[in-house]
Amino acid sequence: MKIAVIYARYSSDSQTEQSIEGQVRVCKQFAEKNDLLVVDQYIDRATTGTNDNRAAFQQMLRDSKKAQWGAVIVYKLDRFARNKYESVVNRKKLKDNGVELVSAMENIPDTPEGKLFLAVIEGFNEYFSEDLKQKVNRGLRESWLKGNATGGHPPFGYVIKDKKYVIDDTEAEIVREIFMKYAQLENIMSHNANKNTMFCEILSSIK
Repeated sequence: MKIAVIYARYSSDSQTEQSIEGQVRVCKQFAEKNDLLVVDQYIDRATTGTNDNRAAFQQMLRDSKKAQWGAVIVYKLDRFARNKYESVVNRKKLKDNGVELVSAMENIPDTPEGKLFLAVIEGFNEYFSEDLKQKVNRGLRESWLKGNATGGHPPFGYVIKDKKYVIDDTEAEIVREIFMKYAQLENIMSHNANKNTMFCEILSSIK
């Protein structure tokens, strides 16, 4: 029986602990069916998979050097990484330490066809992440253009009413004053710059 650990991750605060529980449950069921003994779990919560700067993930990589287990089980490969390059690099690190990466939900055989399928999955996982980011940013931009609040603390000079940004009269006066003084400073600097230019031209003509 091969010794294994589980790695699980969810991406944002909007997801819950149930996401982790579901991943771990499926991974344990997979382990039982495939003669794997799970001895530990590495969990990252509210952490993106687009980079490997994850505490539990990095600890797992370090622990893989100890040769205490021979497999890492993930629910799907997108839990391991959503960056194609880092997925390949970190799979290689595990392999060099004698550790196999196994997906509970994706049947990837150790064949040339399986390696091609693995590359396709890694590429799709990165594509999905990038595509989702573009859609989210586009949605946020449209919401901002409509004056809709998108969460967090409102910008200075605004308050949120009925899920929309509304001008705060008190803070707005401060904002206007800041812009007015900045404009005045710009005029002064521009005036001084013109004076300096004229002075240089006079000196040049004297020479």
